[in-house]
Amino acid sequence: MNLDRFFDIPSDLQHSWAGLIGLHLREALLPVLAGLLLALPLAQLCVRFRWLYPPALGATTVLYAVPSLAFFVVLIDYTGQTELTVMIPLAVYSLVVLVPAIVDGVRSVPRETLAAATAMGVGPVRRYLQVQLPIAVPAIMAGLRVATVSSISLVSVGALIGNQGALGNLLAAAQKYDRPELALNSVLTTAALAIVCDALLVLLRLALTPWMPRGGRAKTAGRQRPLPREAIR
Repeated sequence: MNLDRFFDIPSDLQHSWAGLIGLHLREALLPVLAGLLLALPLAQLCVRFRWLYPPALGATTVLYAVPSLAFFVVLIDYTGQTELTVMIPLAVYSLVVLVPAIVDGVRSVPRETLAAATAMGVGPVRRYLQVQLPIAVPAIMAGLRVATVSSISLVSVGALIGNQGALGNLLAAAQKYDRPELALNSVLTTAALAIVCDALLVLLRLALTPWMPRGGRAKTAGRQRPLPREAIR
């Protein structure tokens, strides 16, 4: 393995290492954003009409079980060998995580809070946007973290359809040119992107929920040091 050529990307990939990172983030994060925009109204319908939640969850679970290659075969006739063919399945996969997270978060809002908002004349839409969603932020961010990391890892499968796998293209190039350092580059960079994006989402959650206790404070408050014997005497 020649580590001196770790960042020497083959010219047929038409991207530098930084370009592959940008492409990977675009193909991974845009589907999660689209999935979130779809999941918010769907989750609200599931909260409002409880009978709708089991079939909605079942449908998203069945779609998640469909292999990405099968999705590609169906979509490629309509979207071609493009980024869109990779991003549509990723957006669908994110729903199986985001819909339950949002539903659980919204359902965790105390009834007293909802009753107070209703008594103040807040309508259903404003109540959902200004009361329920802010309180559900921790649960939503937990779902976003899982969906984001999963999407970042699955982008590499796009290498099977016309070099649309971003960093995953390096895996195919490693085999084609007998350069294992390219495979190592792909694995390490993808893992680093997942870790960084997850950390940024944690920071965003902390910024959006200043009322929640921080981990260190919670542990300190829950575990007090015993008093010395001299103080007890």
